[in-house]
Amino acid sequence: MTVHTETTGSGERAGAAGEAIRPHAEDAFAGELKALVAADDRPRPERWRLSPWAVATYLLGGTLPDGTVVTPKYVGPRRIVEVAVTTLATDRALLLLGVPGTAKTWVSEHLAAAVSGDSTLLVQGTAGTPEEAIRYGWNYAQLLAHGPSRAALVPSPVMRAMADGMTARVEELTRIPADVQDTLITVLSEKTLPIPELGEEVQAVRGFNLVATANDRDRGVNELSSALRRRFNTVVLPLPATPEAEVEIVSRRVDQIGRSLDLPAAPEGIDEIRRVVTVFRELRDGVTTDGRTKLKSPSGTLSTAEAISVVTGGLALAAHFGDGVLRPGDVAAGILGAVVRDPAADAVVWQEYLEAVVRERDGWKDFYRACREVSA
Repeated sequence: MTVHTETTGSGERAGAAGEAIRPHAEDAFAGELKALVAADDRPRPERWRLSPWAVATYLLGGTLPDGTVVTPKYVGPRRIVEVAVTTLATDRALLLLGVPGTAKTWVSEHLAAAVSGDSTLLVQGTAGTPEEAIRYGWNYAQLLAHGPSRAALVPSPVMRAMADGMTARVEELTRIPADVQDTLITVLSEKTLPIPELGEEVQAVRGFNLVATANDRDRGVNELSSALRRRFNTVVLPLPATPEAEVEIVSRRVDQIGRSLDLPAAPEGIDEIRRVVTVFRELRDGVTTDGRTKLKSPSGTLSTAEAISVVTGGLALAAHFGDGVLRPGDVAAGILGAVVRDPAADAVVWQEYLEAVVRERDGWKDFYRACREVSA
């Protein structure tokens, strides 16, 4: 059985990509992908839009022979990206594992966009994700009127990817109940999705693969069964190795988000971005940057994604209630909200950090005053 689905090109999707708050990767970076297709003369796996080399270049950035600059989508070890891309060129599925905020979803989306030209074949994992979201569902009007039939079948994103030889995505796999997770075992091992109601099956065609993301730090996590984990090649995405790398990531993403929201550019506030990153890294690591003072860590993860959120919120405050320049008062409330998740324990951690570290640090007096004001 082959399930045919109608898809539109990235430029034909309903609604102009330029009007979307957050365009899909294949729309936002359509120019780069087009330039890579034109410059790519290396072997491509069947149904891939780009060669593995070009996919890695798309994620890591570079300059093409025609002068086109490909912006980095992921700032981190090159080998991690190479292993992830290579996995998708085999019969093994890819599991991107890491603590919250390590760009798992971001990398997953861009991998699908570069490999298949479509990042929308997505199953979003939650505690309530049903088995139908991974396998298939039914059009109940058709089902009641005519019984089980192909016309009544509603294919899942995974089934569509299998039939069309594309890349499917499953986000937050460990949030899905364990019995629903195991629905993927047959798909990944046999490359087949049985449809017992019709006495048929969907067999994956060449080009199909699956990228899943997961973390084991959040509450409500369901451990993967050993049978399912064996079907994946696991790639662990680490936190940024250096403050400079994290500042670059935050600056780049804030600039991209800010442009879509018509917020002011961030360069004037680069010092505040460095300050936010420093605070998050020190509290996350439990020690100051110079290694002289040990610190208590709060209950939250203080991830790079949260730093991006704090700075973006600060830019919005600066744009709408300030002079457009990011200042300490614009980020102080966001930092407080990110750090103090447990009002009892985390508030103590934050106050100790303010008094023992921030208050005594040269050049941080204005930041200290702003934080004290929002903490009062």
